Amino acid sequence: MTGAGSDGLRFAFGTLTVFPVRVNRWDRGAARGGMLWAPLAGVAVGGCAAALGLVLLLLGAGPLLAAVAGAAVPAVLTRGLHLDGLADTADGLGSGKPAEDALRIMKQSDIGPFGVLALVLVLLAQVAALAQAYGDSWARGALAAVVSAAVARLALTLAARTGVPAARPEGLGAAVAGVVPARGALGTAAAVTVAAAAAGAALGPADAARTAVAVLLALGAAELMLRHCVRRFGGVTGDVFGGLAETAATTALVVLVLG
Repeated sequence: MTGAGSDGLRFAFGTLTVFPVRVNRWDRGAARGGMLWAPLAGVAVGGCAAALGLVLLLLGAGPLLAAVAGAAVPAVLTRGLHLDGLADTADGLGSGKPAEDALRIMKQSDIGPFGVLALVLVLLAQVAALAQAYGDSWARGALAAVVSAAVARLALTLAARTGVPAARPEGLGAAVAGVVPARGALGTAAAVTVAAAAAGAALGPADAARTAVAVLLALGAAELMLRHCVRRFGGVTGDVFGGLAETAATTALVVLVLG
């Protein structure tokens, strides 16, 4: 692996997970590599979630407890930053105030009613979907945990593409906004979609198609949210990135258990 690739990988794991990875560079070149490697960090997070779920099933737990673990592990391995970002973004959007005031609301340490509602509904949806997946089979549950975590970080790759501005001059959003060339973002999205479909194919052709559709619809939902946030706030912030990740993960999980 080249030095640039290594720095990007370190950036991805060092900023998007709690894994003990030392980030050597914080410049935009490292940020570009980090956002391109982001889905791999998601695979690692999802793999840990799936592993704990499978251990619980082996120990006699039911699908619901495995699902709770599947939702809790990503939160723990990201210090809850994505959930916090979702809550803050919901409060900013729900305030109905101009961009400057909405951004100020998002920076406050407390969580308002819109944030609480968003957290409750998203976590309920994630646990319900994972419970259904684990209820079908341990393999479908594990696949759902890994794919949803990967597509959550893939949404960040696309949100960091060229042309998407930062809403503030500081913060993680400003550090990664616009660093990924559009062609690179689309190439990463295509690679992750193909890999997810290949993983689903191990369970059958229908699962391969469903998994690919889940990735695409999750990215579509995140893209709609991204565009709305750019219109409302003037760009992206770290909170918006967290909200996008949770939106993509939840959409993917729901689609994976439909049909």
